[in-house]
Amino acid sequence: MSDITAPWGIEAPTALLVLADGTVIEGRGLGATGSAVAEVCFNTALTGYQEILTDPSYAGQIVTFTFPHIGNVGANDEDIEDLVPAARAGAVGAIFKADITNPSNYRAATDLDEWLKRRGVIALSGIDTRALTALIREKGMANAVIAHSPDGKFDIDDLKRQAQAWSGLVGLDLAKEVTSGQSSVWHETPWVWNEGYGEQEDPQLHVVAVDYGVKRNILRLLAGLGAKVTVVPAKTGADEILAMKPDGIFLSNGPGDPAATGEYAVPVIQDLLNTELPIFGICLGHQMLALALGARTEKMHQGHHGANHPVKDHTTGKVEIVSMNHGFAVDADSLPEGVEETHVSLFDGSNCGIALTGRPVFSVQHHPEASPGPQDSHYLFRRFVNLIRERKGEPALAEC
Repeated sequence: MSDITAPWGIEAPTALLVLADGTVIEGRGLGATGSAVAEVCFNTALTGYQEILTDPSYAGQIVTFTFPHIGNVGANDEDIEDLVPAARAGAVGAIFKADITNPSNYRAATDLDEWLKRRGVIALSGIDTRALTALIREKGMANAVIAHSPDGKFDIDDLKRQAQAWSGLVGLDLAKEVTSGQSSVWHETPWVWNEGYGEQEDPQLHVVAVDYGVKRNILRLLAGLGAKVTVVPAKTGADEILAMKPDGIFLSNGPGDPAATGEYAVPVIQDLLNTELPIFGICLGHQMLALALGARTEKMHQGHHGANHPVKDHTTGKVEIVSMNHGFAVDADSLPEGVEETHVSLFDGSNCGIALTGRPVFSVQHHPEASPGPQDSHYLFRRFVNLIRERKGEPALAEC
């Protein structure tokens, strides 16, 4: 047992986190039963746990929440981010300090524990999450197995072997696991207080979104700015995309190693770059756009996961507070001539955005569809739509 187990102890542990180095952390089991092997990261957000756990970019990961009280507002059917919930895209495990309490929010449809069971997410509570976070910061994001057994019976040696045998996220293409199975058209617009989500009625332009694990709120924001959004699977070819006659191309977020996904995605992106169409990428889409332009990506030590990350936009000089979720990053030193760095993390100086000089092509590493600032980065969607409107000879929308 590790000293990460909470100081008050676990009398009869019903869940374990077993790291590849042999560390065993005992806790109380929540959510689904069984076991799952994945990479352990930590997220520093105070709110938005449901959106975090359903973000397809977290596929292949176990999320440690640094905020101690998770679950207080319950769960509902509106705050889900994965496009195809049946695919169980998102985190496979969750780690909390405190036990889940009864929900106390008017939007709650169920408690978090029940929701985790339905989603198939294994959870563990009752440990010192600050100590686990410190361990990740020191040694990096570890491969691990999270296991939940209500009877408290575990084959620890086997769990250790599973954790040690897993190859990890480097070289792993997970976009193919979370992408849509077929093309579809998105109509839902952003949520409005006491009204819920709206329905698009009269789109003025057409965006094709390549789905590497797209989040719903990205699609809502595009639709809310007048775009008919056609969502296509990750392996859709450039000819098929162009046959849809888009006014712009969106490259979505997603999980896994961008170099692995890029084996089939980068050639398509390069073909799309040969057109004059505006292109906008987020997260994995940003990384693969960089690869298509000749840059490199690299695995990060602890990654960026949270909703309190300061990023500077060099094009405006402004600093915005953004949501982050990535374990790979673009190597800024590898950016070729003609590609400028537009955004940078003020935490560690890592690259957070690029643009192609003289072309309507740009991307960002962070998640501008989220609301940590609360809407510091929403201007990026207007920037993309304005590039489309400019190409069509239409007046620009105000970037607010």
